[in-house]
Amino acid sequence: MKLYSTNTPGVTVDFKEAVFNSMPQDKGLYMPVGIPVLDRDFIENIEMYSLSEIAFKVADSILQGAIPKNELKAIIEDAINFPAPVIKLDDRTYVLELFHGPSLAFKDFGARFMSRVMSYFMTEGEKTLNVLVATSGDTGGAVALGFLGVPNTQVTILYPKGKVSAIQELQLTTNGQNIRAVEVNGTFDDCQALVKQAFTDKELNEKFRLTSANSINIARLIPQTFYYFNAYAQLKRAGKTEVVFSVPSGNFGNIGAGLLAWKMGLPVKQFIAATNVNDTVPAFFRSGLYEPKPSVATLSNAMDVGNPSNWVRIMNLFNNDLDELRKIVSTGSYTDIQTGEAVQTIFDEYDYVVCPHTAIAWAAINDYRKSSGDDNSTAVFLSTAHPCKFPDVYEGEMAGKITIPEQVKTLLGKPKQSVELGVDFAGFKEYLMGSEL
Repeated sequence: MKLYSTNTPGVTVDFKEAVFNSMPQDKGLYMPVGIPVLDRDFIENIEMYSLSEIAFKVADSILQGAIPKNELKAIIEDAINFPAPVIKLDDRTYVLELFHGPSLAFKDFGARFMSRVMSYFMTEGEKTLNVLVATSGDTGGAVALGFLGVPNTQVTILYPKGKVSAIQELQLTTNGQNIRAVEVNGTFDDCQALVKQAFTDKELNEKFRLTSANSINIARLIPQTFYYFNAYAQLKRAGKTEVVFSVPSGNFGNIGAGLLAWKMGLPVKQFIAATNVNDTVPAFFRSGLYEPKPSVATLSNAMDVGNPSNWVRIMNLFNNDLDELRKIVSTGSYTDIQTGEAVQTIFDEYDYVVCPHTAIAWAAINDYRKSSGDDNSTAVFLSTAHPCKFPDVYEGEMAGKITIPEQVKTLLGKPKQSVELGVDFAGFKEYLMGSEL
């Protein structure tokens, strides 16, 4: 498998280099030189395959021999060892539950696959791998659990102080071992900027073997395609083949993976990119001007991103042609008030509890149906996190419906372990240089 930088298409690297050097020095993002289209017979009979079988078929096709088949199967069976069920709410509306992994968020697909791929590629005697990751909520917990105890690996997680939920913070700060947490007095965008700058800092790269576990790493994006194909397989078993996916969108890796799956041949009628008030992309769709802005804190904190990293990948998939992108993607943005109303309406209509991110994806489906007049398609909204991670959102009967998983109960009472830093890169660099990663 060969990959190129979105900033320098003429220079290519192999998959291993793209995984370990997650961000090219030219500050672009890695993309596959060729996107394979899955054979028609597989797509037409996809309902016959299990999640792990689908994941192997997709990964083997896109990796093109970068990992031998037997090893790739073992990685997938170990990493994707939890379900991703499509749940029917009514005849035209389904929810794709992506929170059944260890950290209770969709990020488990990418983090667990990536950690095992990195472990496969590492050889005896190599320098310790130092993983830097910025999180707006869920990525950090998934990465922490994905890499916890992995030999010859150190993980540093940056998160915005006071802007993640209490349970999300426990998932970030109570692991110990090879996982450490840094509270940044700023926003997720500040955390992301610090990580990106570290990758292009000569002195840090000479001292440490740095890589990223954010969705800028191509090894995070590939496994996220698995659940789109698997959702379609489940719907096909139910006789549904005309599908619209509504995706909660912050850093735009999730919908980027969906669009990659579509490019690989997955039949999708429409994607909806649903954001909170951090609406850089919806504003771009309206005006044609891409203008990143500082992020704003919301109930759907994992989507509080003002300058989404993966947007360059999506534009690259469409040769920077916004008109072509508009043919398959629509957008919508929602306030906290609208988010809360959606949470309540879903509960009232379906006796089903969703997290704030999931509620936004559902709200976007309703608006899409009104604006498009599409009453025939089956709409699937992605449920990206377990509602127990956002206890402040619910009360009364709704709160009573939420089951607290055992992995959350074990976090309660554990001591917090973190370091607090400002948003200046000099301070972050000094912290890294002065520590034995």
